[in-house]
Amino acid sequence: MTLADIPATPGPTTAPVGAPPMDAPDDLTVWPHSTTRLAHGDLAVGGVPLTEIADRFGTPAYLLDEAEVRERCRTYQHAFPETDVLYAAKAFLCRAMAHWVEEEGLGLDVCSAGELELAVTTGFPASRIVLHGNAKSPEDLRSALRLGVGRIVIDSASEIARLAAAVPPGSRQKVLVRVVPGIAAGGHSKIQTGTEDQKFGLSITDGSAQHAIARILDQPGLELVGLHCHLGSQIATDKPFLSAVRRLVGLMARIKDHHGITLPELDLGGGHGIAYNPGEDALDITTLARKVRAELAESCAAAGLAVPRLVVEPGRAIAGPAGVALYRVLSVKRTSDRTFVAVDGGMSDNPRPALYGVRYLPRLIGRRSTAAPAPVTVVGRHCEAGDVLASDIHLPSDTRPGDLLAVPVAGAYHLSMASGYNLVGRPPVVAVADGHARLLVRRESLEDFRSRDVGL
Repeated sequence: MTLADIPATPGPTTAPVGAPPMDAPDDLTVWPHSTTRLAHGDLAVGGVPLTEIADRFGTPAYLLDEAEVRERCRTYQHAFPETDVLYAAKAFLCRAMAHWVEEEGLGLDVCSAGELELAVTTGFPASRIVLHGNAKSPEDLRSALRLGVGRIVIDSASEIARLAAAVPPGSRQKVLVRVVPGIAAGGHSKIQTGTEDQKFGLSITDGSAQHAIARILDQPGLELVGLHCHLGSQIATDKPFLSAVRRLVGLMARIKDHHGITLPELDLGGGHGIAYNPGEDALDITTLARKVRAELAESCAAAGLAVPRLVVEPGRAIAGPAGVALYRVLSVKRTSDRTFVAVDGGMSDNPRPALYGVRYLPRLIGRRSTAAPAPVTVVGRHCEAGDVLASDIHLPSDTRPGDLLAVPVAGAYHLSMASGYNLVGRPPVVAVADGHARLLVRRESLEDFRSRDVGL
């Protein structure tokens, strides 16, 4: 089964007694596929009512639908046969997440010693881990070599000598070179990473990539096995990926002509777009896989190259739709032209609206309101005017303090980007599966803040 086989709105063809009709405005297509409507305006995910999660674990809180995570891993495995699929840990990582993706046969893409150590101490095989990053610290590189990561992605010329010097005598570290293909793709300028004017990778256009490749080939402790690129995030069309294949295969052909070697791997990164609101475009993974494999075969045939092993790095597309954030309303403030609904979280647990202007669609849960919907702005509790979670959305006009709001598509780049602003404390993460809920990551507490503060 793939995600395409799962109905957008699972469960019975008619809603439970007292629920709105299935074609009502409260569209559930971007929610986890296990989501069902319950009485009194509640929802259940993974067979667990959201109000139960809020009551048991408090708010703010995140839940992850384990079945959704696993099914999305399987969709990638099915769509990309004979491909190394690596879960991008930066989207969200905890021990359980590492365990789930490892059990489903995926590798892991990490960008720090912290992500690497957490994964390996969970039991994830280091040989199936790739370390990347534009500014790896000495500790990052030492940890990678000590633990035996499968690949290290070289992102700058200065990294070549540092890594080569750190490789133990008599051994070799497999590396990829991150290439800038000069392709603009992504949902926002701040998450476009395939262009010339950003910090990642080495340019084909100015020759930096070619120069780095020549230097790596001169290092006996480094084994160049392929090229890497990452075009950006929230890419909803396959065209940029096909362009990247053509440009990187062209570089591979030049490497063979100049150095006499055929690189066996090509890593196209991730950035696969998902829908945060009903009706938004999402990247069709099955179509992407088919077109990428065809383009790779055709380009390699034209260049006289053996087809390299393909690598892809989905993160958001696996974790994002599996997550839901829960908040409790603290206050409702009406001004002359706007209504602000303030909740007990905000930019410390989800900075993405402030960073990228991302739009979410919170939903009232836990009670059924008959009040007419009204435009509101859902804001956080932090001391910033930009602490806005959702602008100009509609909630029932009788929304009041104590109400619960649930936000779908909250599994990626929420907790992983959370901060300690105002010492509010980061929320817990709760897994749901088969009608049961269990704590994965506990709530950050005042004692955590006190124990870290050692000076007076």
